[in-house]
Amino acid sequence: MSRVQGKNTSPEIRVRKAVHAAGLRFRLHRKDLPGTPDLVLPKRGIALFVHGCYWHRHPGCRKATPPSSEFWAEKFRMNVARDRRVKAQLRKLGWHVITIWECETKDPDRLSRIIEGRVLGLTKRH
Repeated sequence: MSRVQGKNTSPEIRVRKAVHAAGLRFRLHRKDLPGTPDLVLPKRGIALFVHGCYWHRHPGCRKATPPSSEFWAEKFRMNVARDRRVKAQLRKLGWHVITIWECETKDPDRLSRIIEGRVLGLTKRH
C-alpha cells in the first residue's frame, strides 16, 4: 500500500496531456480548494479529479472489485463519502466538478472525446 501514489499517477498525466492538447491551461493540486483537485482550470471555474476505479469505487467498472474484508469495505465507503462531500463543497463555492475515471484514460481517442464533451462542452455553455 505504501507504493500507491496520490499525485502524478499515470492516469493523471494522461489527462494532463489531453487537456493541454485541447488548448486548455490548468493548475495542479490546489491545496486551497477542498479535496485538492488534480487539475484546476481557474478561468473556467472547473475542478477536475482523476479517480482510480478501485480506490474510488467506479460504479459498474470491472476494476472496482469487491473488497476482501470489512476493513477495506469501510475504507472504500469512507473514500466515496469523502468524494461526495468534497464535490458538494466545491459546488457550493461555485466550482464545476468533473471526475475522469482511470479506465477512461487508457484509450487516447476516448480520453480526447471525454475532455471535449465534459470540459470543453462545459466551457461553451458560459
